Amino acid sequence: MTDKDRTPLAAQVLIVEDEEDHADVMAEALRKPGHICTVVGGVAAALEELRLGTFDVIVTDLRMPGSGGVGGAAADGGDAGLRVLESARRLQPQAEVVLVTAHGDVPTARAAFKLGAYDFIQKPLDLEVFRNLVNRAAETVLLRHQNDRLKAELDQAGFEGIVAQSEPMRRVLRTVKTIAASNIPVLITGESGTGKELVAQAVHRNSRRAHQRYVTFNCAGQSESLLEDQLFGHVKGAFTGADKDRAGVFEYADGGTLFLDEIGDMPVSMQAKLLRVLESGEVVRLGSNEARHVDVRFVSATNRDLKSMIAAGQFREDLFFRIKGALVHLPALRERREDIPPLVLFACERYAAEMAEKPADVIVPRVTDAAMMRLTAYRWPGNIRQLLNVVQNMVVMALGEDRPQGQGPVVDLRHIPEEVRADGPGAEADEGPGAGASLAGTSLEQIEKRAIRETLRLTQGNREQAAMLLGIGERTLYRKLKEYGLR
Repeated sequence: MTDKDRTPLAAQVLIVEDEEDHADVMAEALRKPGHICTVVGGVAAALEELRLGTFDVIVTDLRMPGSGGVGGAAADGGDAGLRVLESARRLQPQAEVVLVTAHGDVPTARAAFKLGAYDFIQKPLDLEVFRNLVNRAAETVLLRHQNDRLKAELDQAGFEGIVAQSEPMRRVLRTVKTIAASNIPVLITGESGTGKELVAQAVHRNSRRAHQRYVTFNCAGQSESLLEDQLFGHVKGAFTGADKDRAGVFEYADGGTLFLDEIGDMPVSMQAKLLRVLESGEVVRLGSNEARHVDVRFVSATNRDLKSMIAAGQFREDLFFRIKGALVHLPALRERREDIPPLVLFACERYAAEMAEKPADVIVPRVTDAAMMRLTAYRWPGNIRQLLNVVQNMVVMALGEDRPQGQGPVVDLRHIPEEVRADGPGAEADEGPGAGASLAGTSLEQIEKRAIRETLRLTQGNREQAAMLLGIGERTLYRKLKEYGLR
């Protein structure tokens, strides 16, 4: 297949060029096949974009006279492109860099290959050659991403049921895989509904105790006396109604894994008793003086801020350090939006299978692009638990509708609950992995620019859909694209 026949892949492209007319020509040439272009006029602006944005390809002129270089750059900007290249290698190592050079700079451009440049092209530009070069660079980046994703999926073997296309969740699974084989206690934190018990199960399934019992117990809403009985058990006659000996969950999980959910809700007085068991490995049933040794892998979870509770005297610091042998924090669903589409598809298959009388009758509804974008843009305060409930309702409605013969069921915007459909589509557009850490001190202009750029990425460059998600008119979006140098 020739370059001319190749279907280009939409990419985020940063163009660094001090000549505005030349920059516009390059941006227009790349916009036609669907690339999303950000145009800046010098090194300083390029560094800002490299720090705050995400790009697949960086196109930079090698020389930019008067470009406002940083760090004492020469007044003629002779090394401007190399400075951009060096910064790109450091700040965005996954991106590819294409240098634009004059005839006399070809030796310098060739030397730039040693610094990691993808390729160079000489002025005056042949726009067709230029477009094909950027297309190839974009394909290289995409293939690298696909290989990384495939490797991550292979590395996740054994973690059934956990969707992890986003980098935050990949980090979680890498941590789980590392700690699973040990006996170190694990504390799982995160908002309600983020899947803490699923991660606890993954720890157990991938440990040497996988063939032993996995026992789960929720500490929330339990009185101290009932909690002690449930955890440690009792002997006959220990209290009224104790007509026989009963083992607690620690003994029941002996040799396996015990998962205590909502450990932050445990009364302070019970925390001391739990600490004693964890330190000694021995439990004493209510009404007995006999200590019983237990061998348990201890995993706990909470949606509360234990450090704040320690400061308030509501949680024991010594217990905190005992249970936090390894800490696994689960990000909220709004911080891992890449995982929402596969979660939606997984849920559609799951609930369609539940509704079918037999496997041969399973019909999985198709999710329209508009519905998927709306679900992806929503902030999901209830996280995965809320998402699954919403998708279940949508699948039930879609499968229950009358439809023309031969037409399969479709989940569309009309099936999305009003509270999800009515939520401001652009409210969380600037959120994402690590976004909270980088927004402090960032100008509103840069935040808005990022929101537009990431929404265009989500819609694969479709401005009509991007405007809908951002909650603005298409003409307003077009004006902002020009205002911010986005193409």
